[in-house]
Amino acid sequence: MVNQKKIEEAVKLFLEGIGEDITREGLVETPERIARMCTELFAGIDETPKEHLQKTFSVDNSDIVLERDITFYSICEHHLLPFYGKAHIAYVPDGKVVGLSKLARTVEVYAKRPQIQEQMTAQIADALMEYLKPQGAMVMLEAEHMCMTMRGIKKPGSTTVTIAKKGCFEQNPQLQDYFFMMVGRGNK
Repeated sequence: MVNQKKIEEAVKLFLEGIGEDITREGLVETPERIARMCTELFAGIDETPKEHLQKTFSVDNSDIVLERDITFYSICEHHLLPFYGKAHIAYVPDGKVVGLSKLARTVEVYAKRPQIQEQMTAQIADALMEYLKPQGAMVMLEAEHMCMTMRGIKKPGSTTVTIAKKGCFEQNPQLQDYFFMMVGRGNK
């Protein structure tokens, strides 16, 4: 749970640390605004995907289910700068499917916490395997990182792609190729 008072104090110290006057009109309410923003940006810290993935529906087939282009925004745990992009999630059901919005909600659980993209990709795939228990799952995240765009190397427009394969996706190149074709990325 976000401690708004601690965040407000930290923001005041930060602003003073960079040489700002925290009594300046434009900054007086900034600590409160940042604290409220943190409540929203880091809401996933206290969440689990279980609540989203536990309500399932029975199905007779085991054809691939894919939801692509799920927009997400997260905060890099190394620099506390945003990274954002698209998530593509596929799974092969083993007798049950989940509502499509629940896949996007699962992405949000992990995006709304200090995070690294590599870990987030694996966490989403692991959550699908644990709570949905499909034959397999594959997750691909494509994101731009502000820590590479506005500081350091300063390479705007570069995209980081991470992939996690579980179950039947791990050893089946044809299924992997089918995933890439469905998300419109050809053979990766």
